[in-house]
Amino acid sequence: MDLFTNLATGFAVALTPANLGFCFLGALIGTLVGVLPGIAPITTIAILLPFTFTLPPASSLIMLAGIFYGAQYGGSTTAILVNVPGESSSIITCLDGHQMAKQGRAGPALAIAAIASFFAGTVATVVIATASAPMAALALKFNAPEYFSLMVLGLTGAVVLAHGAPEKAVAMVLIGLLLGLVGIDVNSGAPRMTMDFAGLGDGIGFVPIAIGMFGIAELAVTLGKPQDRKLLAFDWRELWPSKAELRQCTPAMVRGTALGCLLGVLPGGGAALSSFAAYAVEKKSATDPRRFGKGAIEGVAAPEAANNAGAQASFIPLLTLGIPGNAIMALMVGALMIQGIQPGPQVMTSQPQLFWGVIASMWLGNLMLIVLNLPLIGLWVSLLRVPYRLMFPAIVLFCCIGTYSAGNTVFDIWVMLIFSLLGVFFTKVGAEPAPFILGFVLGPLMEENFRRAMYISRGDPLVFVQRPISAVLLALAAILLVILILPVVRKKRDEVFQE
Repeated sequence: MDLFTNLATGFAVALTPANLGFCFLGALIGTLVGVLPGIAPITTIAILLPFTFTLPPASSLIMLAGIFYGAQYGGSTTAILVNVPGESSSIITCLDGHQMAKQGRAGPALAIAAIASFFAGTVATVVIATASAPMAALALKFNAPEYFSLMVLGLTGAVVLAHGAPEKAVAMVLIGLLLGLVGIDVNSGAPRMTMDFAGLGDGIGFVPIAIGMFGIAELAVTLGKPQDRKLLAFDWRELWPSKAELRQCTPAMVRGTALGCLLGVLPGGGAALSSFAAYAVEKKSATDPRRFGKGAIEGVAAPEAANNAGAQASFIPLLTLGIPGNAIMALMVGALMIQGIQPGPQVMTSQPQLFWGVIASMWLGNLMLIVLNLPLIGLWVSLLRVPYRLMFPAIVLFCCIGTYSAGNTVFDIWVMLIFSLLGVFFTKVGAEPAPFILGFVLGPLMEENFRRAMYISRGDPLVFVQRPISAVLLALAAILLVILILPVVRKKRDEVFQE
């Protein structure tokens, strides 16, 4: 009964005219971001982060969440029609989706992608609503040692699931942890690694780093890539799939949704991992796997369901534990902190309107996305003809305005530019920035909980293995690292990311 009462509270918040407008705006921007190759949701969220300061907490999170899962919808459009994935989670959709388009079946492919995404989004919303209360109850048993161990597990998951060489991911995490400790030590009051810059007294700002590494750097790298987009035309009247195709896709959608919900909760998981895994499962379980890669409609339904379910399920550890499972969730933590809200299990009790309002808005957002994606496909396709070089200067201007408005200091703009150069460098050498931002966000929290645990145990480090929950979390982190070291696992992981 409490669940229905909480959902009623959430819909009361989400259905206000203002929040409906922000939900629609987030879904609209997310679709646009997904359609335009090279502009990722993490880039957009980083750019818009400073502008959420003036919004109510629920409205800002509803809009940012809409951008994230909305991009999963839009990414399939370019993957199917142009063979260019709008998002990394849509890479696998290109294999069969574009083949269907070349065979004159682009309409059913686009429709199945939208239907699968809506089905997965609806199920994932129910999963979030039902799993949040038990997860929050478990989180209330956490103390400093458990939180420290949970963060270790989260960073380990980010290393295991990061693209490229694991040693580079470890290095990025360590760099992020170190830079997160810059500033005045709260216990001793002594400056740490400030290099006598007054602007670093309060630490390096999250907004300049986020916009620099995920805004300007990502855009600069994309600008250097060829933008040749050959559009495939199709008959808009043949958009709806046949009953046979729907029956054929239903089991794939169910399996993809289940896999996405499971993998989305894991540290380092999310939409991209879920879509790759769902496609692999469908191909291995198919009676004729040779159809895949040649226009199998299940090859569109499964990954599209999985990426949307994974995107929304990744909100579970954020909303219940206050722990970001991936880089986009780290930006969500930044959005909450900008509003003066400390993420964690207390949010459910101290901010019930925010908590349940965001959950209710996810279902409303998925409903809006069906309307935005199917009838307006012609509009989204026409946007692909806009040269990317014309959008870049305006985006950089918004980045500078957003960075300055967050701290009202030119120093932050210099920080943004420095991390923009670092972001380009890291990308060029094959070091993914996502583990860095997770390390940067979790670094101060890890230090705080480590010190608190040492104070509680009077300096005994065995406290982390003497407490059952903490010991299990550290054991899981160790198992992940051991598995990653195994040559067979590393080879298979590299094959997955190269496909």
